[in-house]
Amino acid sequence: MENNVLLEIKDLQVQYVTERGTGNALNGLTLTIHKGESLGLVGETGAGKTTAALSVLNLLPKPAGRIIGGEILYNGKSVQKMSNKELMDIRGKKISMIFQNPLTSLNPVFTIGEQISMVIRKHEKCTHRQADEKTKQLLEEVGIPGSRLHDYPSQFSGGMRQRVGIAAGIALNPELLIADEPTTALDVTIQAQILELMKKLKTQYDTSLLMITHNLGIISELCENVAVIYGGRIIEHGPVKDVFGTPLHPYTAGLLGAIPSLEGKKERLHAIPGKIAGATNLPAGCAFHPRCEMCIEKCKSQVPPMATVRPGHNVACFVKAEGK
Repeated sequence: MENNVLLEIKDLQVQYVTERGTGNALNGLTLTIHKGESLGLVGETGAGKTTAALSVLNLLPKPAGRIIGGEILYNGKSVQKMSNKELMDIRGKKISMIFQNPLTSLNPVFTIGEQISMVIRKHEKCTHRQADEKTKQLLEEVGIPGSRLHDYPSQFSGGMRQRVGIAAGIALNPELLIADEPTTALDVTIQAQILELMKKLKTQYDTSLLMITHNLGIISELCENVAVIYGGRIIEHGPVKDVFGTPLHPYTAGLLGAIPSLEGKKERLHAIPGKIAGATNLPAGCAFHPRCEMCIEKCKSQVPPMATVRPGHNVACFVKAEGK
């Protein structure tokens, strides 16, 4: 493993077993995050983005979710082989997560100050007073008056609750911050404020960032590199300017083609035909082939490997890899 590799996910396979059947949420997902890197993970709902994030912290819902193959390495050490104590030491301190819905991720019966200071006291040797002082500083950093330390989550708006979640996420200056759709439930103005805040804090704390979203604009704002996920696998990966400027995979091109432009001639948006491949009924071969206008015969039976088409720009597509 390279010295600057922080997190490496190799051929990860995750299943959910429920009364309705077995779903294959991740099907050989491979991803690397380097120290100081900002990586965007983008794809439609159901593509496997959140499952990938929960797998990193070994937080898959039990007993339904389980890793059935592959490996997750954090600083070269297997997450699956870590003891409960090692995992508890990593969560929050080394790897932290900002969840999609701050209303459900914050405990309604504890004040926000109690919830953040609890994290600090668990990992650092300090008194309650010292933890409270640090919590006040964190709240101020994310734009919340420190005097609101003793308020409950229900006393905050959605945007302010998300700021509390960010404060908790950066409390211990983690090496990796995972943000799972952190602006989904917020209006556009508040979204912009949250993104500016995350940009500032990432620079201030020099934290690696995994930004999970279906919003390509957020990726453009915050990330240097992007990985596109479909059917539980990475199908395109590279620098944001390359992937968004000259997309290689037809799915990536479809996502970009569905974004309305405020400039130039107004044209009909390009919609990707069909529905996203479900975890319980993934097609054989390339999972995207039933929706793909460029599909060739072997796409229907073989899974395309990741190939480098341009320096640093990789794609899992037979047609593009062959230069057609």
